[in-house]
Amino acid sequence: MKPFRPGLPLQPLLLALLLLLSPLGPVACAATPPALEQGCGRSGVPCLKGTAVVELKTSKGEVQLTLNGDAAPLTAGNFVDLVRRGVYNGTVFHRVVREPTPFVVQGGDPQSIDPSIPIDRLGAGDYVDPATGQQRQIPLEIFLEGEAAPRYSQLAAGPSQLTRLKLSHKRGALAMARSEAPDSASAQFYIALQPLPELDGRYAVFGEVSRGMDVVDRIRQGDRVLSARVVSGGTLVQDRP
Repeated sequence: MKPFRPGLPLQPLLLALLLLLSPLGPVACAATPPALEQGCGRSGVPCLKGTAVVELKTSKGEVQLTLNGDAAPLTAGNFVDLVRRGVYNGTVFHRVVREPTPFVVQGGDPQSIDPSIPIDRLGAGDYVDPATGQQRQIPLEIFLEGEAAPRYSQLAAGPSQLTRLKLSHKRGALAMARSEAPDSASAQFYIALQPLPELDGRYAVFGEVSRGMDVVDRIRQGDRVLSARVVSGGTLVQDRP
């Protein structure tokens, strides 16, 4: 179902494959979206200019996220916009994978605000714009060193590309979950609990935990985001920054 990085040793390769194929991987189980207009100013989603710092108050403590609008303007802009709309307030961390090895903490499913929905049914929710009634889905955004702008809808592969990623899956990386289709990210996000090179070039990293990784390490399935707010930066533009 999900591509994985070639050339991994057998045990990590099998683990990556199992995690990515399992319902515990960083996926959002949405239907395949229609073709999207791509990039800043063409997707209907604002882009982040510069950086933004977002504070998540969780049931385990506060986490500070620093978003990188220079390396991931569309993906970071989408997140800031959803934070300001209050989309993440009250949502559940519905997937937390720590065994057999630390993997991800995932949340942001808008339907998880409803306490009547069992946690094992979460992971399929997208953000629906109340003004239009339409689901918002954004294209995969990957930015390589030496290029003038991000690539959209294209997986990165091979050493010539993966070694040039501006943002990679280091411990504490903040990235967007998606379904099998590259252009299906919406609101769900995840935080890497350890370096995850097998996900590099396949999922859009757009920031990192800049404070409170110890809190992330304490989060368990069912814990909640009590509130999310932008505390600095966060300039959104409709065209390329």
